[in-house]
Amino acid sequence: MKLFKSLLVAPATLGLLAPMSATANEITINDFNPVVEETLLAGGEGLADVHDGGFSSTTTASFSADMAIGAIEGQGTSATVTDGQEAISAIYGFQIDLNTSFTGEDSLDISIDAGNATSLTLGELDLNGTGDALSVDGVAYTFPLGDKTTVFVGDNTDGSYLYSTACVYGGITNTLEDCGNVESAIGGGQGTAAGASFDIGNGFTAAIGYTGSGSDTKGLLTKEGTDAFGGQLTYTADSYGASVTYANVETVTSTSDNTAAAGSDVSYWGLNGYWTPSESGSMPSVSVGYEVGDPEAAGAKDTSTFFVGLQWDEVG
Repeated sequence: MKLFKSLLVAPATLGLLAPMSATANEITINDFNPVVEETLLAGGEGLADVHDGGFSSTTTASFSADMAIGAIEGQGTSATVTDGQEAISAIYGFQIDLNTSFTGEDSLDISIDAGNATSLTLGELDLNGTGDALSVDGVAYTFPLGDKTTVFVGDNTDGSYLYSTACVYGGITNTLEDCGNVESAIGGGQGTAAGASFDIGNGFTAAIGYTGSGSDTKGLLTKEGTDAFGGQLTYTADSYGASVTYANVETVTSTSDNTAAAGSDVSYWGLNGYWTPSESGSMPSVSVGYEVGDPEAAGAKDTSTFFVGLQWDEVG
């Protein structure tokens, strides 16, 4: 596959084509091939020999850049601030999403991010916090298994990658984007992940997922690591849908000698539903969500989250 072989030269040509738009646009990487070849020829003798034609014809890329300025009430440049000392911050997020297929039915998805958002600088906004460094945010490979089953494996990917949560709301903040499924959408984009979805028929789909901290020495399915697994059942009709989600999330307490103490599990149940109007713009779509958490640890309190979102696709 020519994806990674040409990845190093593609960014150098982007600035020659046009200024970067602040909105995401999907393009085919092959559109860049003539410019790449000319750049290589102009760059020095023999460079053209290292480029053999470009990316795979099945590879696409999308780019987005977002910026925000503002302050968070009660927060400043440190975790302890007094009232009136909220710091005004300017942050940005940049993202490249690469997608390619080997068979026409599978999909290799790679997300490359950069940004300077932190928990103290508008971190609730759905932007990237990489300390200005370009980093791989997630890798996932999806492929069919028979006629009705789809499987995925990945790293830095949510275990809920193939879930179909019944929500049509889209927002710019992390919490609202979850549609109330704050914890039952297992993983948070950390560690090794795998899962599958199943087309049951008559509008019903089901999915399962797992994520674990297998990218370090703690390993998968060990007491030292944190593991989470869950499942979801979804029904989708023409203008409405509903889903129920379950997750079991393991928590681990580290001791002073860096070993793991006995952890406890937390069970989460999430309920979601949505309705969309038949005519766009006449009324908003309505999405609702409710999640409860039941920890096993003695003395730990139950948690609950609710969400309501209204969204107009067109106004006026």
